[in-house]
Amino acid sequence: MKLLIIGKSGRLGSQLVKDSIAIGHDVISPSHQELDITNTTQFEQYIMTYKPDIVINTAAFNNLVKAEEQPLEAFKINSIAVKEMAEVLHHLQPESTFITFSTNYVFDGELQRPLDEYDSVNPLQIYGLSKLAGEYASLSYNNSVIIRTSSIFGENSKYGNIVNRIIREEQTKQTNYIEVGNNEVISLTYAKDLSKAILQLIEHKRFRKHLYNIYHLVNEGHCTRYQMTEEIFHDLDIKTEIIPVDRKGRTGRMRRPKFTALENTNAKELGIELPQWEDALRRYLESKYQI
Repeated sequence: MKLLIIGKSGRLGSQLVKDSIAIGHDVISPSHQELDITNTTQFEQYIMTYKPDIVINTAAFNNLVKAEEQPLEAFKINSIAVKEMAEVLHHLQPESTFITFSTNYVFDGELQRPLDEYDSVNPLQIYGLSKLAGEYASLSYNNSVIIRTSSIFGENSKYGNIVNRIIREEQTKQTNYIEVGNNEVISLTYAKDLSKAILQLIEHKRFRKHLYNIYHLVNEGHCTRYQMTEEIFHDLDIKTEIIPVDRKGRTGRMRRPKFTALENTNAKELGIELPQWEDALRRYLESKYQI
């Protein structure tokens, strides 16, 4: 298949480009300078020139705190640009599929259990609102698919990731302990596992029939950041004390949902399931830190 993958410098985009080429897909992966997703004319030119079978958009405004400070920019990238790309592809290449990514932060976490593709959404902050608006806008075109995921970590981490930040905090601490939040339950997602699952998904004959248009793809199981830190320190044999703290569901003024682990139901029906998060974390640490 011919794939147009947008966001090749990110954790997921870089892995998708690498894995797609490795299994023989024809991949077009422009840089941000070559294709700015907020420039509809540029996107139209790419569709008319390359006529991709699938467009995979991994570009996004992902900084939760900055989204509160720059709501217009968050909506411009996460909502308006996504809508424009879905619309352009629908009109110029109606047989092609548009895939874009959303987040566990479209939920408010009040159900206190893993959330599947059919649970009601209710975002608590600008970031989640902007991603949900992008979902609604793109799904108004029947060739669109949403993949919700959470807390992606991987080898290509230009801006850091949830795992690296914990390790960096331990390495630069001024005390003999670190404090880690213990009140937000999340899913972790290893970019390598997510990339593999996406490629399995797009190659599945039932996917091409658009049986479902929302998927949850995360590593199995769930944890708090405190539990994740315990696992990291165990794997890396770090003896620093970890003190669990209650962040009261906030980062500054921004609200965070307390339980937004995602449950994969639709992809599992197609036989697609990611490994347990503990296994994924250990493989990542082995790769990055040669443990």
